[in-house]
Amino acid sequence: MARPISTTAIKTARGRANRVVRATKNPSLADPSHLLLVFHSSGFFLLLVDCWRCRIRRSTTSSPRPTPAPPKTYPQQAGTIRKNGYIVIKNRPCKVVEVSTSKTGKHGHAKCHFVGIDIFNGKKLEDIVPSSHNCDVPHVDRTDYQLIDISEDGFVSLLTESGNTKDDLRLPTDDTLTNQIKNGFGEEGKDMILTVMSAMGEEQICAVKEIGAKN
Repeated sequence: MARPISTTAIKTARGRANRVVRATKNPSLADPSHLLLVFHSSGFFLLLVDCWRCRIRRSTTSSPRPTPAPPKTYPQQAGTIRKNGYIVIKNRPCKVVEVSTSKTGKHGHAKCHFVGIDIFNGKKLEDIVPSSHNCDVPHVDRTDYQLIDISEDGFVSLLTESGNTKDDLRLPTDDTLTNQIKNGFGEEGKDMILTVMSAMGEEQICAVKEIGAKN
């Protein structure tokens, strides 16, 4: 009949178990409290380490971590931001249309007054920031795509450089630009290049260029 394991046996078993776990090069598994010591019979130690095996298996077969997304903004000192540059005002990406700097007071810093236009919805926003403080500036990118179709519900189908299609953009809210795209592509049958502006997770068609009649 099985008999309880002695204190010495437990210490010996735990020492052996620790060496096994360290061999996995995973320090998070090196806790002897997870080891289940059950019987000591005929001079053999029966060590049930199934829980460890499961943890080791999960550790060694886990999926690689996804590549983090690039940052949407970067810091820039307020005093260095100029007109026609970009700035984040009230969590919106804006183009700076006006900036003025107040003189330094007796007990404070010079302050910059920014007037910006939201690059996606055209709303006017303002902010005042000490000139020595950092502001968030959006990463603004522009990418050209060839227009290959316009759906009835106002979505465009664009051809990427890799030969795939991009179908998640609507025609712009600017009526003049939308009419130029519709007339040139649909009525006049021209090949057209659309420029898509992206910033802070948003995208919008911002320009169009005609490249000739369709073949």
